[in-house]
Amino acid sequence: MKVKTILISQPEPKVDNSPYAELESKLKVKIDFIPFIHVEGVDSKEVRQQKIDLHNYTAIILTSRNAVDNYFRIAEEMRFKIPDTMKYFCQSEAVAYYLQKYVVYRKRKIYVGKRNFQDLVAYIKKHKDEKFLLPSSDTLKPVIPQQLDKLGIDWTRGIFYKTVVSDLSHLKEVFYDVVVFFSPSGIKSLFENFPDFEQKNTRIAAFGKTTLKAAKEKGLNVQIKAPTPEAPSMTMAIEKYVIDANKKAN
Repeated sequence: MKVKTILISQPEPKVDNSPYAELESKLKVKIDFIPFIHVEGVDSKEVRQQKIDLHNYTAIILTSRNAVDNYFRIAEEMRFKIPDTMKYFCQSEAVAYYLQKYVVYRKRKIYVGKRNFQDLVAYIKKHKDEKFLLPSSDTLKPVIPQQLDKLGIDWTRGIFYKTVVSDLSHLKEVFYDVVVFFSPSGIKSLFENFPDFEQKNTRIAAFGKTTLKAAKEKGLNVQIKAPTPEAPSMTMAIEKYVIDANKKAN
């Protein structure tokens, strides 16, 4: 079957030169963005119940923009004035750049990893005497606490926000040729919203091993996989599949 419509289970990118916009134009397909999950901040009372006192930490580990937003939100709710001496360890340049929304970048001690958490570990290792706080969601990749424990540092995880299943009831009677997933949480959302979901002619795209595993566990047949050596990005994987599928359908 020819691919004409694609649903991306994430928010629409807030950039003019999105690779998806380019893909839509190049392949002559319609691409919609509907987040299957969203983030909700927990309140300061819930953070206190985790026995977290913001005064006790000298360094913050930030793995995402959500972590940045919710750390500063909780600090404001708790009326905690963040000292200028606070050290920020950011997983990527994107997270570090986003930090500028809250602090004067050049006046703070900010350490930046390249992309993966492993890249940040070297910087954390050099500051082993700090007391680290990791603001995170209720879902956290196991590799992060594992690596922090290996370092033997004084660190605490705080659940500052939660990943919540979005209401997708408006999609009940809607069909897409391809549905794209980026996390096991997206797969979970699909089946929580539609327990009787049947794949039928829908093609499924999955990014990452954990997403692929979650899809297969739910009995989904995954036609589009990324990253692969041939398609390191999801847009490249989609493009390759759609070109092949539409050629065969002609």
